[in-house]
Amino acid sequence: MGLDQLSEELECVRRTVYRDLDALMYAGFPVISEKRDGHVYYRFVDSFKLGDVPFTADEVLALAFGEDLLRGLEGTVFHDSIQSALVKIRAGLGPELSTYLERLGESFRVLPGPHKRYIQSKETVQVLSDAVLSRRTVRMRYRTGRTRTESERELDPYRVWYRAGGLYVIGHDHQSGEIRTFAVDRIQEIEATDAKFEPADDFDFDDYTASSFGVIVEPATRVRIRFEPRWSTYAEEHTWHPSQEVESLPDGRTLLTMEVGGTAELRSWVLSFGDGAEVLEPPELRAEVLQELRAAASRYEG
Repeated sequence: MGLDQLSEELECVRRTVYRDLDALMYAGFPVISEKRDGHVYYRFVDSFKLGDVPFTADEVLALAFGEDLLRGLEGTVFHDSIQSALVKIRAGLGPELSTYLERLGESFRVLPGPHKRYIQSKETVQVLSDAVLSRRTVRMRYRTGRTRTESERELDPYRVWYRAGGLYVIGHDHQSGEIRTFAVDRIQEIEATDAKFEPADDFDFDDYTASSFGVIVEPATRVRIRFEPRWSTYAEEHTWHPSQEVESLPDGRTLLTMEVGGTAELRSWVLSFGDGAEVLEPPELRAEVLQELRAAASRYEG
């Protein structure tokens, strides 16, 4: 691109363009110039490396985004490893490029939503990660969330799964003889055994979790929820489930239809909208939401 064209597009004088080009070249970016038909043109070399690091600036910025996204797993191998990788990448850059990337990182941030804390589960996560990779059965003491009862059980861990701010492990539970999902933070003690396992031939993670609205895996059922106008835009802007169908109604309301399972998670989600969302079907879910609303109302009235 020529100097005059750059000046016009950037809406600045030629002197400013010269100054910025010099700053880019000083920072290490490969800006080259070539003369054609009596005019000087500038361009970036398409394939260049940031110092000794084989990443582009955008790729390093994406890794920095990943560090923010995994901040909820701080203290575990997942977050600490990407943080360590970024330290090594930045160490391979010159001081000018490091400063430039720091400015990029300050300009774009990802703030995680509500999430669990895993600093005290660091060893548990490490044991599970190793067991998944080596396909070794683990023995654990697990505390349920609702009743808080504890039980000893053995598990063949198929997959570690991060969903909605929580870390979970899915695998074959020896006690029930079924595929189950366990919350990692509720594992009180864990150790790997010498027993090896092979995942069930018919297990497919994507198929297994396809119908779940959250973490709980239940048979899918047709769910229809109608949102009031003040929630319509919000409902339409989000992807709640791959099976969803969104319909804008003439009165400004929005109808959301999904094929999902996980009644408890659906109930809590619908209740979060207050009187802005109404379950039309299934009738069982509608009745549960009504019961919760009546109980809440009576508590506030009392």
